[in-house]
Amino acid sequence: MHLPNELRNGRAWPLGASVDGRGVNFALFSAHATKVELCIFNHDGTTEVKRLALPFRTGDVWHGYLEGVEAGLVYGYRVHGPYQPERGHRFNPHKLLLDPYAREIVGEFRWLDEHYGHEMGHPDGAASFSETDNARHALKARVVLDLPAAADMRPRVAPEQTVIYEAHVKGLTMMHPAVPEELRGTYLGVSHPAMIEHYQHLGITTIELLPVQFGVPEHFITSRELTNYWNYNPLGYFAVEPRYWSRTTSSPIAEFRQMMDALHDAGLEVIIDVVYNHTAEAGANGPTTSYRGIDHASYYRLQPNDPSHCENLTGCGNTLNVAHPRVTQMVLDSLRYWVTNFGIDGFRFDLATSIGRRAHGFDTDAAFFVAFEQCPVLSTVKRIAEPWDLGYDGYRLGQFPSAWMEWNDKYRDTARAYWLHRARNRGEFARRITASSDVFQGSHRAPLCSVNYVTSHDGFTLQDLVTYNDRHNHANREDNRDGHGHNLSFNCGEEGVTANPAVLILRKRLKRAMLATLLLSRGTPMLLAGDEMGRTQQGNNNAYCQDNEISWIDWSERDPELEDFVAALIRLRSVHGAMPNSMWARRTDLGGPLYDLVWYDPAGTIMTSDQWNDAHDLALCALFTPARGNKGPRVALLFNPQAQSVEFRLPLHGAWQRIYDTDLERPFTPSAAKDRYRLPYSAVAALVLPLPETTVAGAY
Repeated sequence: MHLPNELRNGRAWPLGASVDGRGVNFALFSAHATKVELCIFNHDGTTEVKRLALPFRTGDVWHGYLEGVEAGLVYGYRVHGPYQPERGHRFNPHKLLLDPYAREIVGEFRWLDEHYGHEMGHPDGAASFSETDNARHALKARVVLDLPAAADMRPRVAPEQTVIYEAHVKGLTMMHPAVPEELRGTYLGVSHPAMIEHYQHLGITTIELLPVQFGVPEHFITSRELTNYWNYNPLGYFAVEPRYWSRTTSSPIAEFRQMMDALHDAGLEVIIDVVYNHTAEAGANGPTTSYRGIDHASYYRLQPNDPSHCENLTGCGNTLNVAHPRVTQMVLDSLRYWVTNFGIDGFRFDLATSIGRRAHGFDTDAAFFVAFEQCPVLSTVKRIAEPWDLGYDGYRLGQFPSAWMEWNDKYRDTARAYWLHRARNRGEFARRITASSDVFQGSHRAPLCSVNYVTSHDGFTLQDLVTYNDRHNHANREDNRDGHGHNLSFNCGEEGVTANPAVLILRKRLKRAMLATLLLSRGTPMLLAGDEMGRTQQGNNNAYCQDNEISWIDWSERDPELEDFVAALIRLRSVHGAMPNSMWARRTDLGGPLYDLVWYDPAGTIMTSDQWNDAHDLALCALFTPARGNKGPRVALLFNPQAQSVEFRLPLHGAWQRIYDTDLERPFTPSAAKDRYRLPYSAVAALVLPLPETTVAGAY
């Protein structure tokens, strides 16, 4: 391929490499650079064949146009400027840099000394300067032709009907016998017909995938001969992670699009977990692979009193400076790319407080949030916050913009403590199962904004929650020091796997009780993939580095009975109108002075303030009455976390019918109920009382 000896001026937009049929336009932001060089490589990225200076600067964007080239070109940048760590500048033209807008990344990153902008082992540490060239082993970008905009096939599941299923691309199918071997652990495995059949049987509406943007494992992990299985260490926000590519398609990009199309055809949404809080370049002693060498002082939050160090609000060494206009632009451009090119239905933002931080703290009016809501593309997708980071005042549950949903860790902790330790009173439990009204209602947020979960990828699985009192993370090679030590778990009398019938029965009861609580609470439920079949991680509550059978779902050990139980609960949730997610409890005229939600003690009397705070008597009845115009029945949910059975006097006289009782071997066996109902220990039951001209026969 003949390459010109110089670049034309080109244009400053769009950022990245853009193909137009006659050549490629290159545009790179750097506010503090003095010169930017475009380096062209051979097809596999091992040899630099041309180096050309970007000839023009518009504002803070350096740009140039290379004629006669097309998609497939491999390139990187060398950026010149001051090397003044004490002022936050770490330019080093000896380091080849990855384009932040790279759509496809060439090479496999290895932790070599040559990637560091400073001289490893030098007495001055990160203040020293490395003159070792790293181009041969550096990651490069490949110019790609963007796919045609994805057809608008998004299922657009109503927020109030959403049931989330959190999963890892590889772990989901790596051990699935019905998925062809070459597709296991890949994007096409996620959308294989056997998996779609499973999703549809359960009734989940939305798959939430752990990060699928290009990432690299941390040095301390690879030094232990492990990897970052979860992939929460990003480097390329526009590039599809290639480790989940089956290589039965033309590229990771094509395969990801094919997965999305198949899941949309099946009526399923896809949310991806995104990590715009830090990058893989780590702290001041980290490598110079992209952002650090392009404009460290712009891309990262620096310590005000010592700009030679990054602010570490993430525990990963650096914090992306989303408050900077060009960094805000990059994040928004990245999000739009995933929506327009692949049809992504939403995003879950890891450590989301960090993206809303200004100079003096978190702000719901931060530029990122305002721009997100104004964008005609992004304002149509679901957005979920992990509402905290590790910085000062970083815990922000209930404080995100009104259209955002939020992971509710208060729900998680209360559900665990109530069922496993009887350590939450009825008042706290009632608030959590009604979408944490004390957190969200006062800020005019809908109940659906509370993403309720008992387990997630980060921590014990549901099976392990009732099997282990303590973490068992020895496989992580950190002497079992990593992972949270306070899990509110309960082994039911014996640590680990057992054949003791009494222990197994109690574990089964508690799993059912927590699943029933989760899937019939107000709010948006999130189910961890595998919990519906009793998946274990062998007591590992921090399996972020376990790309093996510890993390992969073992489909040979599935529990069909538990799967059917979960599926029935989701069906019940979807058909019943007495528990709306789009509104809070309010007074109605149905049957006189009733509310659509009233709480009763087991004696059938309305709860008093003293009873709400009682730490000993924990059994509770919630009576839901449909709002005006809804012809569904009244529903009574009975909760008994006690160690003995409790007799409930049902709050209204009439022909009550039992929908389910988690104590029963067949929980969804219908039965007529009289005015009293005895609920055994560690169990949940639901009963219905039809309103006039209402029938429930066959509804569930």
